[in-house]
Amino acid sequence: MPSPRFSTYFLTHGGGPWPYMNDPFRSMFTQLEASLVELRERLPERPRAVLVVTGHWESPEFAVSTGAKPGMVYDYSGFPEFTYHIKYEAPGSPEIAARVLELLKAGGLASHGDETRGFDHGTFSMLKPIYPDADVPVVQLSINASYDPEVHLKAGRLLAPLRDEGVLLIGSGSSYHNLGLWNARGAVPSKMFDDWLQETLVRMPPEERSARLTRWTSAPAARLAQPREDHLVPMMVAVGAAEGEAGSCIYHEDNFAGAISLSSFRFGGQE
Repeated sequence: MPSPRFSTYFLTHGGGPWPYMNDPFRSMFTQLEASLVELRERLPERPRAVLVVTGHWESPEFAVSTGAKPGMVYDYSGFPEFTYHIKYEAPGSPEIAARVLELLKAGGLASHGDETRGFDHGTFSMLKPIYPDADVPVVQLSINASYDPEVHLKAGRLLAPLRDEGVLLIGSGSSYHNLGLWNARGAVPSKMFDDWLQETLVRMPPEERSARLTRWTSAPAARLAQPREDHLVPMMVAVGAAEGEAGSCIYHEDNFAGAISLSSFRFGGQE
């Protein structure tokens, strides 16, 4: 019996190693964590593997983690010492990684494998609540350092067959990512940009969605919300892989850290 077609996702992944902490910082992510647990519960079946497009890994061309036993990348600062020794010990999947490279190269997108790349917090932070036992294989895909929306949409289109092959595709970033305005001054720009995302990803006809995303810099407060769009372009891959299918918002709050609007989205699928 063939696998059901998985939805694709763009997830706001939260700050640093938050799922491993037990203090007031962790409590900030209560709603986000609940949405990640619900994501798992709504999947039609357990995936063969998870492909994470992480905003914390950039490469001049797309790079794919090919190692069987990925290590860790502690790409944050200012957290307690123990958070630099945590482990998310999910296996890699050289087989799925090879398939990702095959699909990208067949479509004319330059890409290469990286056997040494470990899990960064764009991957392990949001996967810890989804698969706390780290028992589902995980492959990471870098973003392209050009940040070109068209390139990332194309990558998603090329990777769409994975959805019918038991692979769960997640773009991991943040709907708002201006660390200099992570306070009350960020309330208005985060809300303005989030409103545009809701209109574009949920209420806009799917056939118009991609075109709007290529012009995302003209959105209200776009550059205040995303000064450097490394945390936004993973979304383009998720959208491209479900192009023409409906989008929905699976997590939203307007008062994160007392001020910020944040969201996560789902595209297509049967859940």
